[in-house]
Amino acid sequence: MPQIDDMRKIIHIDLDTFYAQVEQRDHPALRGRPVVIGGDPRGRGVVATASYEARAFGIHSAQSCRVALRLCPEAVFLRPRFDLYREISREIQAIYKKRTHLVEPLSLDEAFIEVTALARGSGATQIALDLKAEIFQQTGLTASAGVSWNKFLAKIASAHRKPDGLTVIPPQTASDFLDALPIGKFFGVGEVTEAKLRELGITTRKDLKQVSLERLQDLFGKRGTILYQFARGQDDRPVEPERERKSVGKETTLEHDVQDRAEMLAVLEHLSEQVAQRLTELGVAGKTITLKVRWNDFQIVSRSLTTAQPIQDAQTMMRFLRPLLEQLFKESEPKPVRLLGVSLARLVSEEEMQKSRQTLTLWDVAEEREH
Repeated sequence: MPQIDDMRKIIHIDLDTFYAQVEQRDHPALRGRPVVIGGDPRGRGVVATASYEARAFGIHSAQSCRVALRLCPEAVFLRPRFDLYREISREIQAIYKKRTHLVEPLSLDEAFIEVTALARGSGATQIALDLKAEIFQQTGLTASAGVSWNKFLAKIASAHRKPDGLTVIPPQTASDFLDALPIGKFFGVGEVTEAKLRELGITTRKDLKQVSLERLQDLFGKRGTILYQFARGQDDRPVEPERERKSVGKETTLEHDVQDRAEMLAVLEHLSEQVAQRLTELGVAGKTITLKVRWNDFQIVSRSLTTAQPIQDAQTMMRFLRPLLEQLFKESEPKPVRLLGVSLARLVSEEEMQKSRQTLTLWDVAEEREH
């Protein structure tokens, strides 16, 4: 572990169930009730977030809204108000940027903030407390914060005590803290990876630390290297304030190898809903859509196409993903599929998307007049 004098000071702040908290703030009758923000529970929408009251029933983000309704029939389902959430997010980002330009937003509701230079005065813990207080004073929303010397530890810390929590992981306690941490709490360990690790008898960081780098790379590829570093509390990634988003995507490792085309399409529909939700949240659309497939022999292949009109909704994504999947199976020897992914690149803003649509409409009108 690093010496105190050599440490960076990084804060990770995460708004507590952001969208649901906004709705409960604006509609007092919803306070204390299970609230789910997402799509139509009778359709194919996915959960964007859920209040803590809804989470008690097993509801979580990226879950099918239909499943969420089964888990909690009395839940209140609301469509997201992304324009409002973006506006509030900008207010909160401005609070951070009053103190430092070293702010890296991860989404509308969370960000890394490096305060190494500032912390020499008031200390990183006090800065985190001040930020939480100012967020609540200005927006009426609570946030949880984590403080440590790298991004991995700061993010784990912010999730440790929710809601409205603050956790500090200094060098002298980091090893004990991580040793007791369930493997599923590690950043980047999803349900499928967790299940695979548990099959190997790896349930905590202490177990994970006993596995060699070579073994983890054999099991998980590049992700194995990340797991090896995180198990040792290592993360040298800088806070990147000007990072430009190149794409928006979602992928999933399947619980079992899939050969049925209809089952693959069902997975792609669910992924497309999640990507569409993220695009809308960010206020962007994409012109290049990519289908990613990993066969059961770990070979990865992908197929892409670029459209004239930017894509933001799941239905349009599926119009292109179906033929891309067919193309892939025609060009490749069919094998069982282990992973599926969907991504959109060549991103444009919603304003550019509207202009593009208006231009196309005017072109269609002109063509009709000519005929």
